[in-house]
Amino acid sequence: MAAEIVNPRTDGGEGSPDEPFDPAFDPAFALHRGGKMAVQATVPVRDKDDLSLAYTPGVAKVCSAIAEQPELVHDYTWKSQVVAVVTDGTAVLGLGDIGPEASLPVMEGKAILFKQFGGVDAVPLALATTDVDEIVDTVVRLAPSFGGVNLEDISAPRCFEVERKLQERLDIPVFHDDQHGTAVVTLAALRNAAKLTGRGLGDLRAVISGAGAAGVAIAKMLLEAGLGDVAVADRKGIVSRDREDLTSVKRELAELTNRAGLTGSLETALAGADVFIGVSGGTVPEAAIATMAPNSFVFAMANPNPEVHPDVAHKYAAVVATGRSDYPNQINNVLAFPGIFAGALQVRASRITEGMKIAAANALADVVGDQLAADYVIPSPFDERVAPAVTAAVAAAARAEGVARR
Repeated sequence: MAAEIVNPRTDGGEGSPDEPFDPAFDPAFALHRGGKMAVQATVPVRDKDDLSLAYTPGVAKVCSAIAEQPELVHDYTWKSQVVAVVTDGTAVLGLGDIGPEASLPVMEGKAILFKQFGGVDAVPLALATTDVDEIVDTVVRLAPSFGGVNLEDISAPRCFEVERKLQERLDIPVFHDDQHGTAVVTLAALRNAAKLTGRGLGDLRAVISGAGAAGVAIAKMLLEAGLGDVAVADRKGIVSRDREDLTSVKRELAELTNRAGLTGSLETALAGADVFIGVSGGTVPEAAIATMAPNSFVFAMANPNPEVHPDVAHKYAAVVATGRSDYPNQINNVLAFPGIFAGALQVRASRITEGMKIAAANALADVVGDQLAADYVIPSPFDERVAPAVTAAVAAAARAEGVARR
């Protein structure tokens, strides 16, 4: 599959009557006209001999061989090189529930990022259902065509159930990027921030604003990696065992997190905290940030408006990160998911384990190397070392954990 950055299929042309905005003044519409990607053949079909090999009768020999030995599908089709990017359009960027059709520009974008940064082909699949079981059944039926499934922009808490059920029913990697991709990059940046200030993860207490897909996954991964403690806050305050309004996901989270037994508001939790991680889209008062511990870290990752403006955060924090590309230390999922899938597909992993995700985070952190600085705790997505490093680390971890099949 070839990513087309400039697509010549401008059926109406610039300024056509159906153009919602004049592309001469809005380059986003000009770039998206006709879509951002296309399918491209990898073998020539120049004459009847080529045709007889690529299609009938030659293709029948390959089909028969796969029917007799199903594992040959990985060698003689693109299955082991292609990922399904699946959404129901219910949690698209900061736009929310905009539906499957409106989600397609994002899914196309995700697909070309897979190709550009990981060399992995990807196919956008926007589903016209929000029912958990219908989503799962649909993906299971489509799975023979794919080597992996990337779940994207499915709202919480349904996304947790969709992922869990697919992992139970499929023997290929299933990865919800909004959860785990964000967590991997956050862990990498936090590991380097701690190193910069002479601390380990075990020395840190973190506070996460947001108990949705990203917040839950970040909390779990940080604890798995050895973080000292983490408290998670939703709109009603700190997720704690004494609350009676928790969903099943948040009840599980309450059992794993908040070892200090904090109750009350996000602001209460921030007093003396070493780390703030924002994945909520809310606003945190400057006064609360001012109560954090010396040499604190503020990762305000909401887009387009961080929970704490970087200028404010820099008054108090040793390291500041955002989700935006116009500030240093961008926590960008594209640093993780292309290499994670490339590594998993390379060894035909049956799933993506916690160990593989932590290996990806460690490899990503190591790319920074001796260049580590307050404004450089995470590499750029355009650093050509990133994808190979993550790919190799994930493949090695898959072999070590016994989920690799080659």
